[in-house]
Amino acid sequence: MAIFNRVKGICLKPKTEWDAISGESPSTAELFKGYAVPLAAIGPIAAFIGGSIVGRSLPFVGNYRVPMVTGLVMAAYAFVMALVGVFILSLIINALAPSFAAEKNNAQAIKVAVYSYTPGWVAGVLQILPTLGLLAALAGLYGLYLLYLGLPRLMKCPQEKAIAYAAVVVVCAIVLSVIVGALGNAIVGAGMFGSRGSGLPGGRTASVQFDKDSPMGKLQELGKALEENNKKMEAAKKSGDPGAQAAAAMAGLGTLLGGGKHVDPIAIDQLKPFIPDTFAGFTKISSNAEKSGMAGLMVSKATATYGDHAQKSVSLNISDAGGASGLLGLAGWASVQGEREDDNGFERTQKVNGRLVHEKGSKRSGGANEFTVVLGGRFVVEAKGQGVDLGTLKTAVSGLDLGKLEAMKDIGVQK
Repeated sequence: MAIFNRVKGICLKPKTEWDAISGESPSTAELFKGYAVPLAAIGPIAAFIGGSIVGRSLPFVGNYRVPMVTGLVMAAYAFVMALVGVFILSLIINALAPSFAAEKNNAQAIKVAVYSYTPGWVAGVLQILPTLGLLAALAGLYGLYLLYLGLPRLMKCPQEKAIAYAAVVVVCAIVLSVIVGALGNAIVGAGMFGSRGSGLPGGRTASVQFDKDSPMGKLQELGKALEENNKKMEAAKKSGDPGAQAAAAMAGLGTLLGGGKHVDPIAIDQLKPFIPDTFAGFTKISSNAEKSGMAGLMVSKATATYGDHAQKSVSLNISDAGGASGLLGLAGWASVQGEREDDNGFERTQKVNGRLVHEKGSKRSGGANEFTVVLGGRFVVEAKGQGVDLGTLKTAVSGLDLGKLEAMKDIGVQK
């Protein structure tokens, strides 16, 4: 999944990733559609869930939920303005280039703006839990560091002028965000004013119960779990105990990533039997298994490499998302899907027989192919082949005891 690799690269190895990005030439449409749009949507969706489904704890008021219509309007506005904002920022970066001995280049400026926003967009998921706002702020600051690293590499400004260049761009970005925020507050005010007449006495809104198996029902259940966790966070905050506050924050993050539940991944000894000695017609060369992470956010996985003497190889990775299974579940509830194709190959994500499936195929002889299936909204089975066609990978994966693995989806789940 290319977008995840880019997010991981720009956040964990920014210098190396910026060097790779500088040589790429995607069109503005491709960059926005394939990268900016899905990431920019994270924050608005999380804010909608946090504001209209989970609710906010207000002094002397209690738990307050923004009316659904108002929440949806604000989410749509935030999403659109995130994309508009990053495009305007790219224009600012390009316009300022000559002032700092940099080269004007619209395409490179857009890449700098889009990829610098990555950590802030990803951390937008924390808007579900307002008490984790500090972590989101830190992610935004890391974006400034990415901007500082990207300007010399893409806009070709001298290294000694990179700090000044980045500082001026940041000031312009702050002014831009203030303007966008002011317009957003106007919309919130209008939306809340317009909703007063349709609510219950005292400004309360009617309680709606969605089907528990529907996407909105799943979100509603998640909202209830997060609301309970918010109460614990407030209690910890009032206690003044830093340890209790940190523990409550981590528990809240675990609840969020677990989809409203705390999930301890299965032991590696339970995963290893699903790794066969032969796979896709090849013999196993090496294998390993591990369980790692932190309390409440553990992940376990078992991997193996298979090959022959004709320079063909296959890797099999079976993971239990455990503490982060809620993110996979959310993708399943929302029926996430997409398709892309070019001269080199194709990539598609769809639901097949109730399972989320991702395929990536090469049109070149001896190219790389991938097949991934998500089981029970928790287990990820991924096969990658070099010089091995996609059909062979799919057949090999279907030959595993997927039903048995999927039946283990409730092991370690704590509500």
